[in-house]
Amino acid sequence: MKWLDKFDLFLFDFDGLLVNTEHIHHQAYVNTLLHRGFNLDWSFLEFCQKAHFESTGLRDAIYAKFPDLEAQEPSWSVIYEEKKKEYLKLLTSGRVELIPGVKELLSRLKDLNKTTCVVTNSLKEQTDLIQGQLPILKTICHWVTRQDYQNPKPSPECYLRAIELYGRSAKKIIGFEDTVKGLNALLKTPAIPVLICPTNHPQIQAMTDQSITHVESFLDISSKMF
Repeated sequence: MKWLDKFDLFLFDFDGLLVNTEHIHHQAYVNTLLHRGFNLDWSFLEFCQKAHFESTGLRDAIYAKFPDLEAQEPSWSVIYEEKKKEYLKLLTSGRVELIPGVKELLSRLKDLNKTTCVVTNSLKEQTDLIQGQLPILKTICHWVTRQDYQNPKPSPECYLRAIELYGRSAKKIIGFEDTVKGLNALLKTPAIPVLICPTNHPQIQAMTDQSITHVESFLDISSKMF
């Protein structure tokens, strides 16, 4: 992991990048809509296709699939609040796991005394709950959660906020994302963006800048990439 020496600030998305919570988000939406009488029969891959490109992509796709749902509840914020409660229930009853390579990476960053920061759309109560299950996450120095900024990714606001707070003295910054909307947020910051996701993921075809570093996991990163 000699590449770690090249950077002063490490920025991380959270869901799907450090922890395998995307499946739980998917199930939370399925459960929420089922309670309202709608069967969301998307596969996990279909769910990701809707959720990972635009901040309103999931809302628009669900309302398009279920026009009666929008007529029943036109305020997406109400549905989203129901989903958050369902997600917390699933987090409490289920077991969240680290993405392969994350434990080793975070342990090494701690040993090197590097500045690290999670920048996530998740709420603090959600990330606190997951940290309780996975103590290695507590080695991350700083957390910018949904309460800390106004506009979600692909707006760069959350990452710029993190850099303002924790990276003013950093000479070189690197950021990691597993979605296109997160990557687009990083591209509007001084950080070097890295996309981590399977090569066969549909969002790879959506990337317009082929010079962006892409790897399938943290285990595949080498010093030659930067």
